[in-house]
Amino acid sequence: MEKTTYELRPLLTEIRDGFRGMREVRSSRTAGQRQAAREARQARRSLERELASYTSPADLNDLDAILARHSEEETADIRRILASHRAA
Repeated sequence: MEKTTYELRPLLTEIRDGFRGMREVRSSRTAGQRQAAREARQARRSLERELASYTSPADLNDLDAILARHSEEETADIRRILASHRAA
């Protein structure tokens, strides 16, 4: 019976090294960067909750009319969220 442990050793080493690399990347971010990322996630969740209350076709048409007055760059996040709500 062959031992397969030796065949897995290089793979496990590679996975372990990958985790170490991820840990180094995570720890290299400054506290300010982590706080900014945290605040951005909270703002996005808040926006998603607010937009979830617009469910009727009339509400969505009103939002589309408002978004049409602004550039695609300014409204990309909102349009993405609304598209995911419509698909659900």
